[in-house]
Amino acid sequence: MQNPNTTPAKKLLKGVVVALPISLAVIPWGVLAGSYAIDAGLNVVEAQMMSGILFAGSAQLVAAGMFKSGVAFATMMLTVLIITSRHFLYGISMRQKISKLPKRWRLLLGFLLTDELFAVCGSQKDAEFDRWYALGVGGSFYVVWNIASAAGIFLGSQIPWLNNVGLEFVVAATFIALVVPHITTLPVVLSVIVALVLSVVLGLYQVPGSLLIAALSGMTTGFIAETWQSKRARATRFSEEKA
Repeated sequence: MQNPNTTPAKKLLKGVVVALPISLAVIPWGVLAGSYAIDAGLNVVEAQMMSGILFAGSAQLVAAGMFKSGVAFATMMLTVLIITSRHFLYGISMRQKISKLPKRWRLLLGFLLTDELFAVCGSQKDAEFDRWYALGVGGSFYVVWNIASAAGIFLGSQIPWLNNVGLEFVVAATFIALVVPHITTLPVVLSVIVALVLSVVLGLYQVPGSLLIAALSGMTTGFIAETWQSKRARATRFSEEKA
């Protein structure tokens, strides 16, 4: 008989519980995304579909702002692609965990693979990863995000000044909470420092694409540092074996 603690329902519920703090933390962000979409001129259905299909907080805010400014659709799509390109890296990182699953699971978890799901499941070993647990994490976050967006859409229609109460700080606070626990190695520390310094300096000088430049520079720095560490570790092991 199967252990009741290992049933799909139990694993799903465990994922929901683990994701609960993150899900609750982004409610103000979801409200902001919904209200901002209404403020940009989208109707209720269009605003909700942004959360239901695009499902990317920072990209939604940028896309809504560009829509409000009358930016060309092709430019908007390219910008959203660049902003969400980090999800491609998430997919590469979790490929060994997800690639062995049936196609329907790969598509489902691929759609739900946000910063939050990666923060919870990305560091798991392949043997620890469970599809139902991941579905609980990603699925519950998706539901909460859309409910929060719906609340923002409703409130944005009723309270015009909602976008001026400072909810955008939640965006920064959420990413800080996701990133800080993972700053545990030298390559990651260097990546964060380089990205942080460049984003601030380039932002002050209003350099176009400053965030993208900072992100790519941070990733490159981390890659170089990790490569150097690996070579040094191999050289050390070789020296010990020769001794």
